[in-house]
Amino acid sequence: MTRTYAGRLLCLPFLLLAVTAAFAQAPRPLDDPAVEARISALLQQMTLEEKIGQLNQFSGGSGAGRPDYRQMIAAGQIGSLLNVTGAKETNQLQRIAVTQSRLKIPLLFGSDVIHGYHTVFPVPLGLASTWDPELIEKTAAAAAREASAEGVRWTFSPMVDIARDARWGRIVEGAGEDPFLGSVIAGAYVRGYQGAQLNDPTSIAACAKHYVGYGAAEGGRDYNTTEIPERLLRQVYLPPFRAALDAGVATFMSAFNALNGIPATANSFTLDEILRGEWGFRGFVVSDYSAVKELIAHGIANDDGTAARKALIAGLDMDMESGLFLNELAKQVHSGTVPMGAIDQAVRRILRVKFALGLFERPYVPESAPAQTLDPAHLELARTAAEESFVLLKNHDAASRSPLLPLRGALRRIALIGPLADDSGNMLGAWAGKGDPKDATTLRAALAEYAPTAQMQLVYERGTEIAGGSEDAIAPAVEAARSADVVLLALGEHASQMTGEAASRAFITLPGLQEKLVESVAAAGKPVVLIVFSGRPLALTSVVDKVGAVIQAWHPGLQAGPALVRVLTGQANFSGRLTVSMPRSVGQEPLYYSHLDTGRPADNPDFPPLKGLEKFRSRYIDEENTPLFSFGYGLSYTRFEYSPITLSTQTLSARAVNSGSQVLRVTAQVRNVGDRDGVEVAQLYIGQRGTSVAQPVRELKGFARVALRAGEARRVEFTLGKKELAFWNADMKEVVEPATVTVWVGPDSRSGSVAKFTITE
Repeated sequence: MTRTYAGRLLCLPFLLLAVTAAFAQAPRPLDDPAVEARISALLQQMTLEEKIGQLNQFSGGSGAGRPDYRQMIAAGQIGSLLNVTGAKETNQLQRIAVTQSRLKIPLLFGSDVIHGYHTVFPVPLGLASTWDPELIEKTAAAAAREASAEGVRWTFSPMVDIARDARWGRIVEGAGEDPFLGSVIAGAYVRGYQGAQLNDPTSIAACAKHYVGYGAAEGGRDYNTTEIPERLLRQVYLPPFRAALDAGVATFMSAFNALNGIPATANSFTLDEILRGEWGFRGFVVSDYSAVKELIAHGIANDDGTAARKALIAGLDMDMESGLFLNELAKQVHSGTVPMGAIDQAVRRILRVKFALGLFERPYVPESAPAQTLDPAHLELARTAAEESFVLLKNHDAASRSPLLPLRGALRRIALIGPLADDSGNMLGAWAGKGDPKDATTLRAALAEYAPTAQMQLVYERGTEIAGGSEDAIAPAVEAARSADVVLLALGEHASQMTGEAASRAFITLPGLQEKLVESVAAAGKPVVLIVFSGRPLALTSVVDKVGAVIQAWHPGLQAGPALVRVLTGQANFSGRLTVSMPRSVGQEPLYYSHLDTGRPADNPDFPPLKGLEKFRSRYIDEENTPLFSFGYGLSYTRFEYSPITLSTQTLSARAVNSGSQVLRVTAQVRNVGDRDGVEVAQLYIGQRGTSVAQPVRELKGFARVALRAGEARRVEFTLGKKELAFWNADMKEVVEPATVTVWVGPDSRSGSVAKFTITE
C-alpha cells in the first residue's frame, strides 16, 4: 500500500474521496447560525460578572493547597477547569454549574492529553518519526475516547511549534523542524481528537499550541524571547497552525514567549490580525499557565489591570490560572478602558465551543465502574506506533561491516546493560497523561519473555545511572558483556527531568557516566547495539563509532519492550525516519536542513570557493557543517532504490500556477532491492533559485509511505502547484515567481534522484 501526502490532504484516490465525503457531510461546528442565535440570547441574560466568569480557567483536582472552587462555580465565576479528571469528579463539579449557577452554563474540563491518556503512545517527536499521519490520527482518537470517558472534553494538544534547536526541552512535544511535515501531522492530531463530529461524546476539542514562535526560543532556553522576521514567521512557524485551523481545530493556546518584543499572550498582530482577520478563526484562544500575569514580568504592564486589559484587547479569550481576568476586567469595563463588546466577543467564542461539544445537551459522562485493564486494541496500536517510531541510524559490525541486526544466528547469551533497560516510568516520556508505569513493559521484561522461546540466556546489569552514580557499576557490566554473544545498551535521558517543559540542556550528549559505559563495554570486543531513549536528538558523535548498531527509540510508551523485541529480532522492520537533524555537537545548534545558502556556501558543489579563498566560507573551523544524521534519514533491514525522476512538463507559467490552472507532476519508481519486505518513506524536496527572496536549499513538499515486498517496485507521484511552489516574496505576497527549480525524490534530505524545471512569467 502507498500513502502519499502532498499539501494538506491525503492523495490516495479512494481514501481522498472518503475523507472529502466525510467532511462534506459533517456540519461546521463553529459556524452554526442556530447556535449563534442561542449564544446571543444567552449573552442578553448574562451579567457582566457572569460574562467575565466564562473567561476564567483554574487548575482544580485533589491535593494539598488546591482551592475549593464549588462556590465560585455556583456563582458563575469559572468557565473551565484543568487537572480535574475522572467521571465522578467532573460530574460532581459539573452538577454544581448546571444546577446551582443562575444560567446553568456547563464547565469545560481540559487536560494535557499529549500522547495518550491511560494508553501512553510514543512521545510526539517519536510519533512524528513514523511519518504516518493516519497512525497518528488513530492514536489521537484513542486518547480522545479514553479522556472523554472521564469527563475531559478538551486537550491542550497538538503542540505544533516548529523546533530547530535540540537544546529546547519541549522539542519532544512536537513534530520536529519542518513546516510541511508539521502541518500534515497537525491536521492528523486535530482530526483524531475531534473526530467527524465535535459533539460526539467520544471526541475532545483540540488546542493548537503554542501560538506562535515558541519553538524558536533564543539559545534553546525555555520561555525565552524569539525574534522572527515576518517572512520567516509566515513561511515556517505559522503553517502548522493554519493546517490545524483548516482541520477544524476548536481552540488555540497563546505562547509564553515574546515575539519580536511583544508577548504572544498580548500580541494583536498574531491573535487578531492573522488568526481572526486573515484566517477567520471562530473558536477561542486560551493563555498558557499564568501567562497573563507574566505580562508584568515581560515588561509590558506594570500592574494586574493593565496586563488583563492588554491580553483581552489583543484577542485572548480565556485566562488560564492567573485570575487576572476575574479580578480586574469588571473594573476595566466600568472605567471604560475595556469595551463591553470585547468581553461579549470573548464570551461568544467560548460558548461557541461549548455548544459545539454538546455540553449543554450532555454535560455529564457515565459513571460506570473503572476498567481494570487497558483496551487491548489501544495497546496493540501503542505497539504498532512504537515500532514505526524507532529509527535505525546505524547497522553494521565494525569488523565485518555486515549488518548486526536483526539478531539471528547462534546467539546464546545476550547482555542487556543500561539504566533505561528496566525503567518503566521513563518509557512513558514527558507529559504522559494518566499513564501508569505499572502498565509499561520494559525491554528487560520483554526480552525475559522472549529469550527462552529462542533458547537464549539473558543477563542484565544496570551499568550506571541516567545521571550521577559512580564508576563501580561499570565493571560488572563489562564482565556481562565479555560473557555474551551480543550486547544491548539501553541509554539516554530521564523523561521528566531532562525533557519537556523547563528542561533545556546546554549539553546534549548522553548524560552522566553513560559515554564512559559505552567506551568500557565496547572495549570488551563484543557486538554492541546502542538503543537511545530520549526526547530530543542527542549528539552521539563520541559513541557512534564504538558500536555496531544505533537505534533512536525516543520514549516509546507502554509497549516499549514488546515493540523493541519485535524490531530487534526481525519480526518487524524499521520504517521510522528522523524529523529532526541530529547534530555532531551542540555548537551546531540550531541545526536544520532547510537553511539558506550564503554568498560563500560551505558545502554546495555548484558554488565552489574561488581559488585562494577556500578558507573564507560559511563553516566552522573545528566541526562539520552537516548533521551526524540528516532530517528524513532512517535505515531498514532491506534496501530501496529510486529510478530517475519523470516530470510532466519542463516549464510552468507562474501566472498559470498562481491562478490554479497549471500543476506539475513528479514521478519516480521505488524498488525494494533487498530480501525482506519493508516500508520506504519516499520524500519530495524542491529548491528554487532566481527568486526575489532567497529560498532554502531544500524544502520538503511531499512524502509517501510505500510498503514493498522484496523485489517489488512501485511508482510514487507528487503534485507541485501553487500550494507547494508559492512563498512570501519581496513584496510580502504569497505567490509563485519565475525560478529555476530543482526537484529531488529520495530517502532523506541529503540524497535522491534529481530533475529540474523552469517557472517562467
